[in-house]
Amino acid sequence: MATKTRSLRVLLLAVATSWPFCFLGAQALAPRVDDPAIEQRISKLLGQMTLEEKVGQIVHCAADRSNGPGGAPPDYREQIVNGQVGSFENVTGEAETNALQKLAVEKSRLHIPVLFALDVIHGYRTIFPVPLAMASTWDPSLVEQASRIAAKEASREGIRWTFSPMVDIARDARWGRIVEGAGEDPYLGSAMAVAYVRGYQGARLDDPQSMLACVKHFVGYGAAEAGRDYNTVEISERTLRQVYLPPFHAAVKAGSGSVMSAFNSLNGVPSTSNWFTLTHILRQEWGFPGIVISDYGSMKETIAHGIALDGKTATRKSILAGLDIDLESNLFSPYLPELVRSGAVPESAVDQAARRMLRIKFALGLFDHPYAPEPATGGVPQLDPADVEFSRTVAERSFVLLKNEKSGGKPLLPLDPDVHTIALIGPLADSASDMLGPWRARGNAADVVTLRTALTARMQQSGRQVLFAKGTEILTTQDNGFAEAVAAAKQADVVLMAVGEDALWMSAEGASRAHLGLPGNQQQLLEAVAATGKPMVLIVFSGRPLTLAWAAGHVPAILQAWFPGVQAGPALVRTLFGDVSPSGKLTVSMPHSVGQEPLYYDALNTGRPADGVDLSHPPGNHDEKYHSRYVDEPNAPLFPFGYGLSYTKFSYSPLELSTSQISASGLNQKTAQALRVSTTVGNTGSRAGDEVVELYVRLRGTSVALPVRQLEGFRRVALAPGESKRVEFTVGRDELAFWNIDMQDLVEPASATVWIGPSSSEGESADFVIAK
Repeated sequence: MATKTRSLRVLLLAVATSWPFCFLGAQALAPRVDDPAIEQRISKLLGQMTLEEKVGQIVHCAADRSNGPGGAPPDYREQIVNGQVGSFENVTGEAETNALQKLAVEKSRLHIPVLFALDVIHGYRTIFPVPLAMASTWDPSLVEQASRIAAKEASREGIRWTFSPMVDIARDARWGRIVEGAGEDPYLGSAMAVAYVRGYQGARLDDPQSMLACVKHFVGYGAAEAGRDYNTVEISERTLRQVYLPPFHAAVKAGSGSVMSAFNSLNGVPSTSNWFTLTHILRQEWGFPGIVISDYGSMKETIAHGIALDGKTATRKSILAGLDIDLESNLFSPYLPELVRSGAVPESAVDQAARRMLRIKFALGLFDHPYAPEPATGGVPQLDPADVEFSRTVAERSFVLLKNEKSGGKPLLPLDPDVHTIALIGPLADSASDMLGPWRARGNAADVVTLRTALTARMQQSGRQVLFAKGTEILTTQDNGFAEAVAAAKQADVVLMAVGEDALWMSAEGASRAHLGLPGNQQQLLEAVAATGKPMVLIVFSGRPLTLAWAAGHVPAILQAWFPGVQAGPALVRTLFGDVSPSGKLTVSMPHSVGQEPLYYDALNTGRPADGVDLSHPPGNHDEKYHSRYVDEPNAPLFPFGYGLSYTKFSYSPLELSTSQISASGLNQKTAQALRVSTTVGNTGSRAGDEVVELYVRLRGTSVALPVRQLEGFRRVALAPGESKRVEFTVGRDELAFWNIDMQDLVEPASATVWIGPSSSEGESADFVIAK
């Protein structure tokens, strides 16, 4: 059974978005399994290795932890010399990596280099917007270039392996790690997964500026029950294959050299010891030749899950399920040799895992070039001005304009260039550390230009004034600063409110939230300042969608800024004053309230949909009550997937289809032509702008129920005022196939609707028929 692939979709997308590099297939990026010379060298090494040395190659240590015997810091140097460790994480700086590498290459018996890894998630020294923000650009080429810069910076210090990208589909904003991925949609998630892999790994893994990508967390981690991190996951096989697996498959086909298993159990089986996902799907169906590493300590956690009573059993179950590398459970070293000698684990399983790790090291060129280049000057490497400027561009394109009502006869944004006094209020206005977001690698808050700094510099150029008042802290309940904030607002022409989450405490791993409103007393501060009646722009910094229902009803302009990275301030100021127009689109649905979660646009319809039912008041008659709806909240999100405003306006012409009927059997047998659907997109406003044109499809009359809409294409189009462009998509087998009642990935006869528009809830539509 072949898991549905979207490789053709990614190819089409690469052309549609003008990616700067041609698509490189798996053989171009992945470790080669058909190079006889390399395999011969690996076989020779394995033949010389003791069992303990083979196990050493599949042991991964975190150098910042005290987890040696008795909890004492382990002597890594002795382990390296003895061949007891194959890779490290959290060793940074070329002096340290080179010193440890020298021990491996010169002092160990077989001179096998070690591999250094780090969580390089959205930049190494140059910190870009968080991944959820970068996905909001809907521009894979930007993500690829940002990842290439991260690889260049990290590899200079000997880091040749990153635990990124995270491609978990996340449909519940309560889950903190939603910030690390591309959101709720598998098509967009697949496109972003490919972009990260291509950026990190480049054209060749043995390029000294390339890093091995690690696609994670395999699989279903983003579906944790109630959005609570590490929680149980129950997913049907159809949903697994239709929704959660496609981004992983896209990354594997793009050549990702490693995969990380997840913390969660999937349908009762912990992911780290799940043979069905690690071996049946990943190895047998997809032919993955790279390495599978556990998440941090997750092999030992199978004991807490309840499928193992001790470390020895956890080790046996995990390696036999298809796990290659033990990341910080520290179970392989003490137990694997004993398990092999007792016959409980065949030595061939250890040989295979060690072979895969050695193959990666050869692919990276470590045997020929093991050391990082020595810098001309010591200390922390400096930022490249060109990379910093590019990070500002990425930030500008990641901002999502959620609301922009008129104030004084025109939209509040962009700000009047002659505005004299601006009140800048809120705990995020001058918080450099929070702008870096979580997982900031070797990012430094000293590199960040905050909103306050950038805004003050701009206003002072023409003798204008910024009145800053912090107002409150992010998490406090103290209102000592409210009076100062209100006073500043009263003196200002416009108020900018900078509010949101604490980047480290409230976002990423271990940061699930049961309440999605503004934390602390920021909501009270917002309402107090809004009561002054001054025009207000709300700027929201967060790693997830927040519940902004009150603001949506009372604040004229709202900009979702995420955590924008080192150039947060300049990017925001240029956007607020109209130097650039917002063009980001949501990749997650924004709820009215937390009770709507999990919330996602591509849901299945029910037998009693609420379409056409007035939900604004109690039912007027008996029949209106019995629909799939809330009695106290709309079904629809506050802001839908794919939504985002601009400073200009765009129009869409009625759709044109190349045919009204296509053949299911012809598409399955690849003998029929695909459908072509097109529209003309026009800029009807007075400003230049970029529009993300989105293609959605719905199928009815099929053997299983399918979503009310599914994203099947997108294209970013730049338009000058008054300019129009024809945009065409192809709808073929990849866009129309699904896992049917017999669990076959096929196109079925159906009644189909296609939309092209600016979001998942809008657009021009047309119908066509998929005949037998």
